[in-house]
Amino acid sequence: MSDVPEAEGGAPGATPPEPAAPRGEHTAAFQAKFRAARSEFEQHAAHARGQFDEANERIKERTGRDLILAIAIGVAIGVVTVSSLVFVKWTFLIFALAAVGLAVFELARALQAGGRRIDLAPQLAVVPLLLVSAYFGDLWLHWSMLFAGIALVVVWRLMAQMVAQDGRVYADVLADAVVSAFVPVYVTFLASIALVLLREDGGEWWVLAFIIVVVIADTGAYAAGLAFGRHPMAPRISPKKTWEGLAGAVVASLAAGALLAQFMLGLPWWAGLIIGAVLVGTATAGDLGESMLKRDLGIKDMSSWLPGHGGVLDRLDSILPSATAALALHHLLSPLGAA
Repeated sequence: MSDVPEAEGGAPGATPPEPAAPRGEHTAAFQAKFRAARSEFEQHAAHARGQFDEANERIKERTGRDLILAIAIGVAIGVVTVSSLVFVKWTFLIFALAAVGLAVFELARALQAGGRRIDLAPQLAVVPLLLVSAYFGDLWLHWSMLFAGIALVVVWRLMAQMVAQDGRVYADVLADAVVSAFVPVYVTFLASIALVLLREDGGEWWVLAFIIVVVIADTGAYAAGLAFGRHPMAPRISPKKTWEGLAGAVVASLAAGALLAQFMLGLPWWAGLIIGAVLVGTATAGDLGESMLKRDLGIKDMSSWLPGHGGVLDRLDSILPSATAALALHHLLSPLGAA
C-alpha cells in the first residue's frame, strides 16, 4: 500500500482543492475591472471630444459659424419644412408666414439701424396679403396685392414723414420711400412665388426639390470652400466665398438635380442637370446680393436668431430668387414628365 495519505473527500494521492474565494472578493474584483474600463472609456471620450472641439473651433474661426449649432438648427428647420410639404401641403403656408415675417422684421430693423426710416407695421401687414393671395388666389389677385402692398408702405412712409415735420431733406425722404418699396418686393414677393408653385398640381414636390437643390448647393460650397478654398470669388462683397466653393456648389447641385428629377419629379436625368445649373446660379446670385446689402449696412448677419446661421433672411437669401427660377422650370420641364 502507498504511504501517501488519501485526500479528504477525493481519490488517493489527489491534491487537496483550494478553498473557494469569498463572494465579496469576486464582487470587488469585478467592480475594479468595471471602474478601470469606465475610466479608460472616459479618457478616450474626453480625448475625442477635445479633438472635435478643436476642429470645431478652427472651423468657427475660419467661417465665423458654430458648426454644431448650425447642423442642429438646420436639421430642425429641414424636418419642419419636409413635414409640412409632404403630409399636408397647405401647412407650408403657416411656416412661410412665420419665416417671411421674421425676415421682413430683420431687414427693416437693419435698414433702420443704417439710417433709413422704415415703418414696420405696414411691412408686416403686406406679408399675409401677398402670401395668402399667392396660394389661394389667382394670378390677377396676386399681382394686385403686390401693387397694393407697395402703395401701402410708400404712402404710409410719406404720411409719417409729413406728421414728423423734422426737416428731413427731400433726397432722404425719397430714399426712404424707395427702400420701403424694396422690402416687400425683395422678401415678401419673391417668397410668395414659392407658394404660387406650391398650389400647382404636384407643386409640393417641386418646392421641396428646389429647396433641396439650393441647400445642397450651399452645403457643397461650404464644404469645398472650407477644404480647398484659396481664391476669393468676390472679396469686396463676401471675402470668404471662393471659386473652389462655387465649383463644389455646381457639382453638388448638378448631382442633386439629376437625382431629384428622376426619382422625385419624374423627369429625365438631363432635365435635372438643367434644374441644378439654373438653381446654383440663382442661389449664388441671391447669396452675393444679400452679402452686398449687409456690407452696405455694415453688418455681418441680419440677426443672431439662428445660432450658427445668423438670421432668418441669411437662410432665405439663396431661396428667394430661386423660387422664381423654380416656377419657370416647372412650366418649362413638367411636360417632359407626361411624355
